[in-house]
Amino acid sequence: MLDAIGKTPIIRLTRLPDSDSAEVWVKLEAANPTGSYKDRMALAMIEGGERSGRLRPGQTVVEYTGGSTGSSLALVCTLKGYPLRIVTSDAFAAEKIRTMEALGAELEVLPSPKGITPDLIPRMMGRAAEIVAEIDGFATDQFNNKDMLEGYRSLGREILEQLEAPPDAFCGYIGTAGCFVGVSRELRASAPSLQRVAVEPAESPVLSQGTSGTHHIEGGGAGFWPPLLERDDMDEIISVSDAEAFDMARRAAREEGVFSGPSTGANITAALAVGKRLGPGRLVVTTQVDSGLKYLAGSLYG
Repeated sequence: MLDAIGKTPIIRLTRLPDSDSAEVWVKLEAANPTGSYKDRMALAMIEGGERSGRLRPGQTVVEYTGGSTGSSLALVCTLKGYPLRIVTSDAFAAEKIRTMEALGAELEVLPSPKGITPDLIPRMMGRAAEIVAEIDGFATDQFNNKDMLEGYRSLGREILEQLEAPPDAFCGYIGTAGCFVGVSRELRASAPSLQRVAVEPAESPVLSQGTSGTHHIEGGGAGFWPPLLERDDMDEIISVSDAEAFDMARRAAREEGVFSGPSTGANITAALAVGKRLGPGRLVVTTQVDSGLKYLAGSLYG
């Protein structure tokens, strides 16, 4: 099953881009075993811990997560024999919480009735650190774990293998920034002029304006600058509102068959804007972050 991670398809959008746009391509990461590109990072973090000796056989793994990373870690830990404890919140999709439990994770759910507030992720991080200290656990600590970058470099290598030419731009929603940094660095090695476009919630524009707020685009907008992201990793920042991301996710499902969540909606919104600006003869690539099956009970498709 672990060998099924990665090697996902890539497709060209044919209906959403205007006729005078660059080609816009989407890497279908929902084809991973748990329906998310976080499978790549989970495997890389666990195997990185194993190689370094920081993760001992049978040691309990601890992580804070909105759900996709937790689901991916639950899959990997179950197959490798590590107990997993997760700190999450009811601000995230119920389907994600149920998936983590189905795959064997032990959950602690913190309340956050207003949504993804600026203090939510720090609260989750703090509680996870307490659990690590209490049980002598292994903290994958996704916002600070550099092992994940190799997992996402493989995504970049696949894009280069699948496209006929290196892309002119890559757009990525910023959560831990592991995907954005790993993919863009790998692409830059073959395409030095690659335009690297970071995507963030307009309601919490930490990267572009240094201010945080409450939003509903899961998977990013943590309310602080991700430690793995350097300023020179980005050429541009595009802010996408909740409404734009949700609307584009619905349109992508109905018009292109790309069934996903709001973070993918944000990615496609940004990619279409960049494609419009670059024009014909150019290539823009982004990712389908996860499957729309994770959002059926919430307001996106409810």
